[in-house]
Amino acid sequence: MFTRRNFLKASILSLGAVSPSLRAFVAASRPDHTLRIEPCALEIAPGLTVKTTAYNGQVPGPILRLREGVPVTIDVTNASTNPDLVHWHGLAIDSLNDGAMEEGSPMIAPGSQQRYAFTPKPAGTRWYHTHASAGSDLSQGTYSGQFGFLMVEGRSGFVAEGKFDQEIFLAIHHWEPRFVPMVDSMRQASANAPLTTGSDVGYQHATINAHKLGAGEPIRVKQGQHVLMHILNASATENVELALPGHTFKVLAMDGNPVPNPQRVERLSVAVAERIDAIVEMNSPGVWVLGSTLTESRQMGLGVIIEYAGSKGTPVWRDPAPAQWDYTQFANQAPVAAPDETITLTFRDIGPVNGSQFDYWTINNQSWPKIDPIEVRAGKRYRLLLRNGSGDQHPIHLHRHTFEVAQIGKQHTSGLRKDTINVMPLDTVAIDFIADNPGDTLWHCHQQLHMDLGFMQLIKYVG
Repeated sequence: MFTRRNFLKASILSLGAVSPSLRAFVAASRPDHTLRIEPCALEIAPGLTVKTTAYNGQVPGPILRLREGVPVTIDVTNASTNPDLVHWHGLAIDSLNDGAMEEGSPMIAPGSQQRYAFTPKPAGTRWYHTHASAGSDLSQGTYSGQFGFLMVEGRSGFVAEGKFDQEIFLAIHHWEPRFVPMVDSMRQASANAPLTTGSDVGYQHATINAHKLGAGEPIRVKQGQHVLMHILNASATENVELALPGHTFKVLAMDGNPVPNPQRVERLSVAVAERIDAIVEMNSPGVWVLGSTLTESRQMGLGVIIEYAGSKGTPVWRDPAPAQWDYTQFANQAPVAAPDETITLTFRDIGPVNGSQFDYWTINNQSWPKIDPIEVRAGKRYRLLLRNGSGDQHPIHLHRHTFEVAQIGKQHTSGLRKDTINVMPLDTVAIDFIADNPGDTLWHCHQQLHMDLGFMQLIKYVG
């Protein structure tokens, strides 16, 4: 709706000159949303409480619903003891408001407040989270409870096929992290399945939303319903695989963007920072476990109970048939148009540096912050050829832009648009983006441990 308030916000957000008095008026006006970064004691199971940092005292944070193309202001107060900031993941906004210190976004000092002001786009399932580094403090960064859904509604977002009867939001997180050697026992509880050993991060507990499996209220459904599930992996380092026995997921969108080829699958692979929107037809009455395909991970708590009306009893789990996750099944098979330029980016671990306990990461033999930026020109189409020279999986995230998946291994694809993609060990993935949002732009592995140990690089517009 066009109102005087929206007009004033649009004025302050535009690049045109406005008077100091108008700027002051808008700066003093009431925000559309408020977030408070603050300590939180979260009871994830009876008698089991984790202490963390969260938004507005809840995990996940409040669902923020925005309208595509409608300017918004969000005031964030930092009531914690550490400088912090909020990243609006998946939005094509300016560098200052994107919420990444590496791009120039300001940190919010303890006791201070920051107003984020931007025009949200594109439509779809986005999310917001801290972009602070953690280093050796595993209570900080994305190890904490600072995450929430950001829903941008508008014409460019996906529309669920047909009518859905219920909409649910499911955010995955892992708790009480600790540094551990990646031995066989740890691999059994992780869907990351690294090819090599070495120090990593392990966890004591996992939740979907605020509770471990069986601890919170079940998701109650009725036979014949079509349930729209928004699934977010908000873990700091753990990729996950999910299944719901007796049911299939019809994948409609990835990272908030409609997939060209919706498919029904029995299991979902959701890497760190990825989102999947899927319809589940409730056609198998009973009490079921929606959870990790790994026994050890479900025992850690990664799951939620689905309960049909009129059904009681012990929740049932059945292992789904083995299947390899394949992004290409959701894409078109025709190749995309040739880019204006291809940039090859090879990343690998180089072992401990300067006595570090952990492996550092390089991109073309350089590590953040001592790494040359990628230079791009506005309007050009660029292909990033991502070559994983390591035995780890890497969920690669590109800020402020949406990319098109051009190739996975030897398979060419088109039409699949994302902001995060998991690159498997020793594999190569090609992603294309148009340089249409000038300003410093970060790309990085979204695993917090890898980010903190060199796996980041800036893209700079030079013309």
